[in-house]
Amino acid sequence: MSDATKQEEQIDQGVMDTLRERDHSVLAQQLNPLSCNNNDIVELLAHYMALSEQDNDELFDDWFDNLSKEQHTVLKVFEVYRGQYEHQN
Repeated sequence: MSDATKQEEQIDQGVMDTLRERDHSVLAQQLNPLSCNNNDIVELLAHYMALSEQDNDELFDDWFDNLSKEQHTVLKVFEVYRGQYEHQN
């Protein structure tokens, strides 16, 4: 199993665990101390969405592998929020 696959599985599991909790305070504590600015986050999410919509898994994996821990945290929180909004009744 590649490191990228392991990281993605960890993020996926973290997303699922947090989805069950529905508590955003823990997520806010993870995001607030990060050193990235709003533009960094918007750029990261735009890149993430654009690559996610393509059929080139290798390109996505290469990009994902080169992200920092802070960027992985932003993506995890984004996926949790997105999942919660998609599954609201």
